[in-house]
Amino acid sequence: MKAIRIEQFGGPEVIRVCDVEVPEPLAGEVLVKNFFVGINPVDYKIREGQYPEVKQDKLPLTLGREVAGLVEKVGPGGSDFKKGDRVFAMIGADGGYAEYSRVPAVHLARIPQSLDWQVAAGVPLAGHTAWQALVEHGQIEQGQKVLIHGGTGGVGHFAVQFAKVKGAEVYATASTDSLPFLRELGADCAIDYKTERFEDICKEFDLVIDLIGGDTQARSWQVLGEGGRLVSTLTMPDASHPQAAGKTGARFTAAPRGEELTEVAGLIEARNVQVYIANVFELEAAVQALDYLANEHVHGKVVLHISD
Repeated sequence: MKAIRIEQFGGPEVIRVCDVEVPEPLAGEVLVKNFFVGINPVDYKIREGQYPEVKQDKLPLTLGREVAGLVEKVGPGGSDFKKGDRVFAMIGADGGYAEYSRVPAVHLARIPQSLDWQVAAGVPLAGHTAWQALVEHGQIEQGQKVLIHGGTGGVGHFAVQFAKVKGAEVYATASTDSLPFLRELGADCAIDYKTERFEDICKEFDLVIDLIGGDTQARSWQVLGEGGRLVSTLTMPDASHPQAAGKTGARFTAAPRGEELTEVAGLIEARNVQVYIANVFELEAAVQALDYLANEHVHGKVVLHISD
């Protein structure tokens, strides 16, 4: 099968299209024939050697963390899934950009019939990340005020919509040309980070979701009220910051969970949440796809087409 692999860390030049053996599913696993797969910023961070969970001893490695396809084979011991089921999943740090992927059955969910392959491929990692940021780590509640930094990207565009589903008042930041998209997602207030300071607009908030890091994260402490939470997917918020007293900071890495993905899929099927696909590339164009994701103001998700 074809797979997009790296044998060393570095820039786009380290990416190779390789022919490799189709993996055999182990006990508790399922082999998925991929139709589309999602790409995410973590993919180029892994490629560059900037992702802590993937060290040199993990190479060579097939990039990619989101897959959507048909069950091809079930590992020993059986499964609730059977050959031909339409499934999607967030997977580990090895194996998404390929014609077939080995996936633990507990990480899989069935794709609702109303979701096409492109949409399904854009959901798992970004959906899990946004959901866990808000629900598990942010402990979001109806009526709370939430600020989401980077509200138009893969994770951000889910986070804005999930927060609205949960009944929150949602503020989000983006660049000037992305403000209409934020409003389309349902944000109550779209903040232009180029011309406005979010801390001048947001006061006594309950929750901040940080998808940007750096100075944006540090400045976010001051928008939170007593007992507020600052949740980041990037770096652990500095609890020693002068304005962090009485507030909570958390950093997390999303975990794949089939039951949770099924819940997210239900929201999409019910049209309470929409998945926006910014662009589609062929598998062999993974280099260009990652460059596009890294350098453009992407609205929603980017996916790779594997097969029909």
